[in-house]
Amino acid sequence: MDRDERQRICAERYRTLSQKAVQKAEDAYQRSKSMSDAIPMGQPIHGAADRKYREKIWNTMGQSVKHSEKAGYFAEKASSVENNTSIYLDDDNAVEKLENKLKELERVQETMKAANKIIRSKKTSEVEKHDKLVELGLTESQVSELFVSNCFGEIGFASCTITNNGANIRRIKQQLEKARTMKSMENKEYSIGDIDVVENYSENRIQLFFDGKPDEAVRNELKRNGFRWSGINGCWQAYINYSSKLFIKKNQGK
Repeated sequence: MDRDERQRICAERYRTLSQKAVQKAEDAYQRSKSMSDAIPMGQPIHGAADRKYREKIWNTMGQSVKHSEKAGYFAEKASSVENNTSIYLDDDNAVEKLENKLKELERVQETMKAANKIIRSKKTSEVEKHDKLVELGLTESQVSELFVSNCFGEIGFASCTITNNGANIRRIKQQLEKARTMKSMENKEYSIGDIDVVENYSENRIQLFFDGKPDEAVRNELKRNGFRWSGINGCWQAYINYSSKLFIKKNQGK
């Protein structure tokens, strides 16, 4: 199962939880309404039993509100998972995704530079500038905005926008280089005592397979060093980085 599939399953799980919470909220609301209908409008409280009954109505309505809030929370979580376009090194197609993202960033960078050269030219008329900008692939709306001075007093694309995009290009290049390196590396398997260790480069994880559940002290030590339990893989795992490798190295000598 690749990351995209896990992401889809995770989003579906949050959607299901949201729908269940919506149903619980509706059920609690209907119970509260039914209980309220039994009391005539404006009727004063008659004794302890009546007061207790009204409190039960109030608490039931509170349950409806609580479930509604929970439904909104899970709906937001589902939306967040579905709209997460981040590229992770353990994606099966991370190299392809990063290559495509790099191409797009570089295309945008060249377009912005070319557009600024055109719009800031003193030898070209406004009409010629407009036509050339459209030829670059910019929309009429984008072209119009470029002729308006920004907060820095510049026309065209702001210098900071081009600088930030350039920084993103360098970051993606570094990720791509690392993804290509990791893809070409073979996984390593070895043991530390009764623990089987896998340096899983295809998933960018160091994985620890215990013979049974480790005791609480060991689990706490693992968590402090960035390891988390993976029910899917049946192991404790952490990203492959300097800290996780150092943790393994220290424990190899024990």
